[in-house]
Amino acid sequence: MSPRDSPEPVGRNDTPAPWARYVAIGDSFTEGIGDPEPRVPGGFRGWADRVAEVLAERRDDLAYANLAIRGRLLQQILDEQVEPALALTPDLVTISAGGNDIIRPGTDPDEVAGRLEAGVARLRSGGATVVMFNGPDIGRTPVLGLLRGKVAIYNENLRTIAARHGVVVADMWSLRELVDPRMWAPDRLHFSPVGHQTIARMVLDTLGVAHGLEPFAADPLPPQTWRRARVEDLDWAREYFAPWVLRRLRGTSSGDGITPKRPEPGRVRPEG
Repeated sequence: MSPRDSPEPVGRNDTPAPWARYVAIGDSFTEGIGDPEPRVPGGFRGWADRVAEVLAERRDDLAYANLAIRGRLLQQILDEQVEPALALTPDLVTISAGGNDIIRPGTDPDEVAGRLEAGVARLRSGGATVVMFNGPDIGRTPVLGLLRGKVAIYNENLRTIAARHGVVVADMWSLRELVDPRMWAPDRLHFSPVGHQTIARMVLDTLGVAHGLEPFAADPLPPQTWRRARVEDLDWAREYFAPWVLRRLRGTSSGDGITPKRPEPGRVRPEG
């Protein structure tokens, strides 16, 4: 499937979806960090679970697996998740990978994209529809906003890969709603429940699947003084950014000891 061509619309909400086995791979973004829900496996829901729930409403026999683990770098995703995903014989695969590499100092977005392409080609070899995510526009994000140009270069590489291998692009960069701070979790590294819902809507729209997920009705943000904003930035740096840097220096990961929340394809049910 060419990424330039939108998938054929599935149609009404009662029209069966064309996919029976959906496997999601990646890092914390796909695991659903930032969207806590104690009733689901792993304790986090996220956009992928939300997409699977909609697909399950359209197809009773949908089986869904999620192999994503927080903190995983690209090579770990390629080495640990691609072949297990293919072993589950999916007809729909989503992959978001490389973001943790891109935000690290000294990484080359061209080199990272080159390694990702091998994994994408392998996923496509099974004949599944593959959806690949590019990075969001982080230009307004404190500290990470300095990496905006690097993310843009990586995204252009991903578009080339998608065109070469017939992959569908879930375009995070163009999802302008994500500039709203309410789309982000307090750590400013992961998405809030509202953000995950917005991303799930975008994925389903990209796949041409009709859905009833509610859009975010944004009330205007209250005005904020420069001083208050700087205090919040300092609080964030102390509570979230400094521990992240410390883990990098120690060579540890938030995903150490974590296993996939949905290692085998199974039925899903909508969450209230």
